[in-house]
Amino acid sequence: MEVVYNPYDPAVNDDPYPVYARLRREAPLYHNAEHGFWALSRHADVSAALGDSALLSSDHGPVLDPAAWGPQARTYLSFVAMDPPDHTRMRAIVSRAFTPRRVAALEPMIRQIARGYIEEGVERATFDFARDFAAKLPLDVISELVGVPPSDRADVRRRSDILVRYDPQGKMADTGLKSILSLGDYYASIVADRRATPRDDLVSALVADGGLSAEEIVAFLFLLIGAGSETTTHLLSAAWYWAWRHPGQRAAAFGGAITPWVEESLRYDTPAHGIARRLTKPAEWHGVRVPADAKVLILIGSANRDESVFPDPDVYDLGRDTSRSISFGVGRHYCLGGPLARLEARVALEELTKAVSPSYEIDPDGVRRTTHGNVRGMVRLPTTVAPA
Repeated sequence: MEVVYNPYDPAVNDDPYPVYARLRREAPLYHNAEHGFWALSRHADVSAALGDSALLSSDHGPVLDPAAWGPQARTYLSFVAMDPPDHTRMRAIVSRAFTPRRVAALEPMIRQIARGYIEEGVERATFDFARDFAAKLPLDVISELVGVPPSDRADVRRRSDILVRYDPQGKMADTGLKSILSLGDYYASIVADRRATPRDDLVSALVADGGLSAEEIVAFLFLLIGAGSETTTHLLSAAWYWAWRHPGQRAAAFGGAITPWVEESLRYDTPAHGIARRLTKPAEWHGVRVPADAKVLILIGSANRDESVFPDPDVYDLGRDTSRSISFGVGRHYCLGGPLARLEARVALEELTKAVSPSYEIDPDGVRRTTHGNVRGMVRLPTTVAPA
């Protein structure tokens, strides 16, 4: 039977890895005529494609959804939806404000926020790890970084949740499109306030640089929500879930192997499963010619399970070498927020292992995953814990 890959199929979304394995073997360049995209699945092809921005343009954005695909993508995805020279200029300015030093300085604050949510979970004993911890922590960190007042954060979290909500076919819901407008107005008010009264936060640093318009700063703040918080949310849930499914690895994690826990979870259950690119000129992969302007889906989730790179790729193993994992991309579009995501995950998992017994339980019948064509993760993760 011919392999069929539809990222909007709920069965595929629940477990895409058997389909990915068949794609790598039988159709390393796959064409889905119904949804209008081509897909690359092997590690070598994915790595090369991510690094070749001249051939595979980001100017229509990285999102598979037709409603989000197009030259307008830069208005809410910032430099992720740009090519040089615009990408070079924008990323350079943001990098000057989003420095390693600024990220590292967030650790005490991240630890404090994590402890607060963990204490609430331990007190309740049964809670939803995805909603009550993994979704809240990264957004609170982004809000702190940006300078959103504590009194506004619950509302920002609510509107951000709507922003990344998708219908059963993986398309952005109408409420999400409306939320873009309302949240954009809110962030524009913060930018205006920082122009008048600078503070010690990221928006003030971006304003002070002088190289970005208010609209460009707001677009970057949207990027922080989607790329900066949603993916970290799914990383935390993946680490928690897969450690539970593998008691031997859980013992290693709770025994102090926090960094390997983060890295293997990134490889094994990659949050950003696919990145879309626009083909700038006709190209050929595996003997098949693809026309210019084609939408090419670069399957990072498949590449991270490629058996030619990772022995026994479907085994969750904290002891493996993950140095060739490409969860945060390759080349000029390597994820600027990768260090922050790793820091948040490390701190959160350190605090969890201090406060919670390793004998925690998850209700597998209550687990629910996203229905997003590009990002894969858990939105429900019922957990029962006991104090350490």
